[in-house]
Amino acid sequence: MRITITARHFKAPDTLKSFVREEVSRLEKYYDGAMSSEVILSWEHFNQIAEITLKVARQNLAAVEKSEQIRKSVSRAVEKLERQLKKLKDKRKTRYKSRAKRSETIARTAS
Repeated sequence: MRITITARHFKAPDTLKSFVREEVSRLEKYYDGAMSSEVILSWEHFNQIAEITLKVARQNLAAVEKSEQIRKSVSRAVEKLERQLKKLKDKRKTRYKSRAKRSETIARTAS
């Protein structure tokens, strides 16, 4: 997975970058295809914002989280993306199952 990290209005330390890479790489277990992600970290008054965009096979998934700690924002955004990936995977599974059932019934009626 390709992970791009951008820090707005501050310079992100290497420890934060490695934390972000570890958290975002957890998403690989939910989807087998090629993925790329963009992580934007920013500060806004007292809130620290993590915005993660995940590009998965013709779909873009996004999550934005604000909190007082940047690591908490990143973790929560990754949790949101985990839920979105699970939902996407379930949708695709049910879609392909229904296609298989339809083609099976068509094959039976044609025989």
